[in-house]
Amino acid sequence: MYLCVSTPSSCKPIIFASFGRFLRTFWELPEVLASPSVEVVEKSDNRIVVKFNNIPRQYVNALRRLAISEVPTLAIDDVVILENSSVMHDEAVAHRLGLIPLRTDPGRFVMPHECDCGSTLGCSKCRVLLVLDAEATDKTKVVTSGEMVSEDEMVKPVSKDIPIVVLAPSQKLKFEAYARLGVGKQHAKWQPTSAAVVKDGKDESEIVLIIETNGALTAEEILKESTERLQSKIKNFKQVIGSLKVPKSA
Repeated sequence: MYLCVSTPSSCKPIIFASFGRFLRTFWELPEVLASPSVEVVEKSDNRIVVKFNNIPRQYVNALRRLAISEVPTLAIDDVVILENSSVMHDEAVAHRLGLIPLRTDPGRFVMPHECDCGSTLGCSKCRVLLVLDAEATDKTKVVTSGEMVSEDEMVKPVSKDIPIVVLAPSQKLKFEAYARLGVGKQHAKWQPTSAAVVKDGKDESEIVLIIETNGALTAEEILKESTERLQSKIKNFKQVIGSLKVPKSA
């Protein structure tokens, strides 16, 4: 089953299979979900606005919470400082690097604890190496995220202009940084959203979900991943409930 939704700028349907599976999960509750529907009213790479009709608010809010806390993205997790003669401590440099959003290709990498490499350093399936070697010569130099070189062409900082440190003449900064998948409930550096809001619509049957991204994933990718995770959680919950044994009455 597919759910067709459309944007104001086009009457052509946009197929969101994940939304279809999400709604199908609740079709066993017709008294709660009378003619449920979803409409994308605004969409860009960095922002998506979706209007839900006749869908309980708690499920829409669950999507919002999952978008913040359980959609995996890449972030720098380990840093090996090879040389640092700047005024900034190694720990501060590492902290700044961890907060630089990295473009993530959904489904391409696996979580470190799920990888079959069994290595603490990781492998090409669960980590990406980024390196930087910068030096200020005769004048002050601002080292930015664009100077980091990634071993993976896809995994790069979402912006080239994020400042890392300012080097005075003759100062150097050289490091190796390892990016891994993680989720927002582990650390804020893995949150893919810059904003995630649920608002009331025009009437009590309408709820609006707004998601804005930091660039690691597109807003649509975040929303699709959230719906898949919610559908999986509900399915698992149903299985747990179905496996419970009802004690016999005395």
